[in-house]
Amino acid sequence: MSKIETIAGDLLDQDVDAIVNAWNRNIIPWRLLLPQGVSGAIKRRGGHTPFRELAKHGAIPLGGAALTSARDLPFKAIIHVADIRLWWRSSKRSIRDSCHNALALAEEKQFNSISLPLIGAGTGGGSTETVFDRMKDELATVRFGGRIVIVQFSKRRIEAERREPSGLPLPIRV
Repeated sequence: MSKIETIAGDLLDQDVDAIVNAWNRNIIPWRLLLPQGVSGAIKRRGGHTPFRELAKHGAIPLGGAALTSARDLPFKAIIHVADIRLWWRSSKRSIRDSCHNALALAEEKQFNSISLPLIGAGTGGGSTETVFDRMKDELATVRFGGRIVIVQFSKRRIEAERREPSGLPLPIRV
């Protein structure tokens, strides 16, 4: 069983093989969506190539996962999960299935580490505490031999590290 780490910070700053991007199932073309959350950060820092690759997968089933390159980001890959229903809301099932399928894909590709945002919070409408508990419960059951990091975005933490880098992760307080 994998050890699950929790930190506050920026998903794109993690030292891992792959990151997870919570996505919208590809029903709405990526170029028509406003860049928000992790997807917006990926587009700003890594460009549009991962999303062009993702579009080739077609519609991802709710809770499903698809792999793309990370392009200019320092990861081996990005795993995109379809965590929100048509009305822009996540559910208990979509969060659990997204976690399960992302880790199954990471195991299949033999990644040694993976970092996930709070899947279903933010645009998905789930509360931080509820989403964190659901993810933690599901991730504890998956078969993945590597390191798992759950990252709660923290602008305050990122700004503090830019002023005085400590190198120590800040645990999530829920």
